[in-house]
Amino acid sequence: MAFDPHADHNFEMMRKASFSKLTGAVPRDMAGMHQKDFDPNADAKRNKIWQLMEYYLGPDVGSIQRGIVNHVEYTLAATRFSFATEECYRATAFSIRDRLIETFNDTNEFFTAKDVKRCYYLSLEFLLGRAMQNALVNLDIEPNYKKALADIGYNLEELYEHEHDPALGNGGLGRLAACFLDSMATLNYAVWGYGIRYTYGIFEQKIVEGRQVEHPDYWLVTANPWEIERPDVTYAVRFYGHVDTYKDDKGRERHRWTGGEIVQAMAYDNPIPGFDTYNTINLRLWKACPGKEFDFHAFNRGQFLDAVKERQRAEYISAVLYPNDNTWEGKELRLKQQYFFVCATIQDCLRRFKKKEGRSWDELPSKVCFQLNDTHPTIAIPEMMRLLIDIEGLDWDKAWDLTRQCFNYTNHTVLPEALEKWPAHLIEKLLPRHLLLINDINYKFLCEVRESWGDVGEKLSKMSIYQEGYEKMIRMANMAVIGSNKVNGVAAIHSELVKKDLFPEFVDYYKAKGQPDKFVNVTNGVTPRRWIHCANRGLSNLFSEWLGSDSWLKELTMLQGLVNHLDSTELQKQWADVKKQNKVKLTKWIKLNCDIDLDPENMLFDIQVKRIHEYKRQLINCFYIIHRYFKLKKMSPGDRDKQVKRACLIGGKAAPGYAVAKTIIKLCNNIGLVLNNDPDTSKYLKCVFMPNYNVSNAQTIIPASDISQHISTAGTEASGTSNMKFVMNGGLIVGTMDGANVEIREECGEDTMFIFGALEPEVAGIREKAKNGNYPISAELREVMDAIVSGKFSLGDGEAHSEFVGLIEKIRNNGGGYNGDFYILCHDFPSYCKANEQVDALYKDQTNWIKTSIKAAASMGKFTTDRSIKEYGQIIWKLEDAERPAPDQSPMARVRSFANFDPNAPKTATGAAPPGGAAPTAGTATNATEKAAA
Repeated sequence: MAFDPHADHNFEMMRKASFSKLTGAVPRDMAGMHQKDFDPNADAKRNKIWQLMEYYLGPDVGSIQRGIVNHVEYTLAATRFSFATEECYRATAFSIRDRLIETFNDTNEFFTAKDVKRCYYLSLEFLLGRAMQNALVNLDIEPNYKKALADIGYNLEELYEHEHDPALGNGGLGRLAACFLDSMATLNYAVWGYGIRYTYGIFEQKIVEGRQVEHPDYWLVTANPWEIERPDVTYAVRFYGHVDTYKDDKGRERHRWTGGEIVQAMAYDNPIPGFDTYNTINLRLWKACPGKEFDFHAFNRGQFLDAVKERQRAEYISAVLYPNDNTWEGKELRLKQQYFFVCATIQDCLRRFKKKEGRSWDELPSKVCFQLNDTHPTIAIPEMMRLLIDIEGLDWDKAWDLTRQCFNYTNHTVLPEALEKWPAHLIEKLLPRHLLLINDINYKFLCEVRESWGDVGEKLSKMSIYQEGYEKMIRMANMAVIGSNKVNGVAAIHSELVKKDLFPEFVDYYKAKGQPDKFVNVTNGVTPRRWIHCANRGLSNLFSEWLGSDSWLKELTMLQGLVNHLDSTELQKQWADVKKQNKVKLTKWIKLNCDIDLDPENMLFDIQVKRIHEYKRQLINCFYIIHRYFKLKKMSPGDRDKQVKRACLIGGKAAPGYAVAKTIIKLCNNIGLVLNNDPDTSKYLKCVFMPNYNVSNAQTIIPASDISQHISTAGTEASGTSNMKFVMNGGLIVGTMDGANVEIREECGEDTMFIFGALEPEVAGIREKAKNGNYPISAELREVMDAIVSGKFSLGDGEAHSEFVGLIEKIRNNGGGYNGDFYILCHDFPSYCKANEQVDALYKDQTNWIKTSIKAAASMGKFTTDRSIKEYGQIIWKLEDAERPAPDQSPMARVRSFANFDPNAPKTATGAAPPGGAAPTAGTATNATEKAAA
């Protein structure tokens, strides 16, 4: 029967492929069983299993509906009489996961059959956001699911809202990692992410009486339908104990780590589909489990709590994202987390490398590389050495050569306090074998430096992994540099600061050693699939209409074509309508979550959402809001009517132990209470703190912005990625020349941004003058500070007043050797006010405002993670495209074996590959149904 991709009938009988590397129709799952060694009918049984598994799930409406209701009854054990929306969400998620598993299994078998080089992305954070819409978009079956659900009485958009965000990250670091995964899959790279499956993740933020209150975010309360539990994939992880020295059979001195405490790391897989490709990769997360499940002896002795103590101790490790490390116990637990996940990860990756028989360790760098996302996974370097030396029996020099070729390190900050350092005696206690290896690495490296430079004491001190002092500290950033092949920053200005301020001695040393390209730049990006197409469907549709296709979702530079239509009144009208719809949506969200009314028709939406931190300078924003309020109060009603109405919206979480950040949240909320209830000004100025900022909330908040604030002190923000998301969605930036703002300005033009503040080379001089007492504070800012100190925004709360006064006094009593305003808020405040005046002036001219907004968004082609990951793949990882072939025979069939797949073989006229030849690429799929088939 001829294949009709548009027919709405049962497509369950779709051909699959066997991915066994053996000849004949041997399913992969049976290939390793060696059944034929004891069963003469093995081949027949394998063929039978193959026949039972050779069909894809159909992407048509009928097959989707059947899959959903089957999961309702058979997976959830619900009934047709109690088919509630929650059950429908979970059953729908399971039905989508079924399709993800098919393409995930096929992709992984293709990688295995072709023996491609694999990269492993190690990160303690993956801020994924909701999975359902993203999966449907990337699989290109969202319209079919929408129709299938509507036909049985459910709304797909409502189901999206039933998904709980996986709380596996704090902010930009974790969200970047999630965007990277999307692009890795889309670009057909053989990359897997690795991290921790936190039970609670980051906290849920509630605002109680203006203060942040942390609540456990138990995102697994109804289980996670997107993950695949792997109880058969577990690895032992040891802590504490001691190290024995012995001689091996060749007389070489060896070490054996024994004793201590052992936990098990169990894998949970999360398939990550690519867009417009048949590839699906994986995020493998580890859960900590006890090495011994239950102590019957303790139970029988009546020690009931002791009987389950081992389980509790193990589960603490993967319980909470980034435990508060203000205590010794917190530091120990955080280091445990880091070692736990890298130990399991490196074992898993080496096991996969060794699966091919006859593999030489010399092949390791050509088949495996690791990317360290910041310093958190750096303990992986000595762990790799431990496994290669103690377990695999390699010599030290050989193991070190392989390790340095396999690892790469991304630096995400130049702030000294954010560069991890661990007390040496903590590592000695927790990981005694690793301290010995760190000592060896450091000693041998410093010997190499001495050979090249002589005994240059100061340089050696800065390059050492050890930081000497009252308490010896292990500098993880130094170890990451020494143990890596490449080191990269995440924006042009940041990468230069990494070389100039953090590691200048290393830069000079590696240049002298003939490695001038060890330090490189890869500017961050975001994925337009989630941050435009999913977050802002109205804008996505507008782009596709004016550009003639949706190809821009993979080639974001195509947006530049909109610049040709800047003067089109029709485009301007559509653009304004999309923005208005998004502002209305956010207005409803704010009413629901904050009980505050905004005017989306007439108010400029001014948004700052990011982690609350002094260097991100939410405080200077608060100061300006108060200043603007005072200006309005002094005006006549007639003059107020001439002003731009503004809604100042701030959101973000403060670290639980970060007292100053929590005080800033309280101040922001109190400012809102004053402004929003002032009958003279509330019509013209509102201030709202938006609680529990996360990925899903961001998808509502970001598209609604008219301006967004990215105002860190120059030289402190590595890159930022929310700045990219805002501009892609038509919001203009108020910002400093910091992080990726610099490159956004280069791409979009000076007229699309409102830049203020000191430049990075000027900051040190300003701080020095401030220490010497030369630090003027403008009259406008003095007025603001005096009002805060007077108690105007304390609202009778004595505790809050004391905190606010301490905040202000620290900043304005700058001088005499005391640098209280380290982030130079007072210096930058006057130019910040001028930048906001420029915002008002342009906003009054709506035609030019809209044209500027279009121009900015259309110029953001550089800032996609597709470009970032392509640079990682080519410059750092040296990966080849590993695109899984499309089904051969017809758009619905699967390749039977990848073992002899030739990507260069000619295709037949129908698009199917001739026998033994290549299959069509994903690009030949011309509609949602065809793409969904694979």
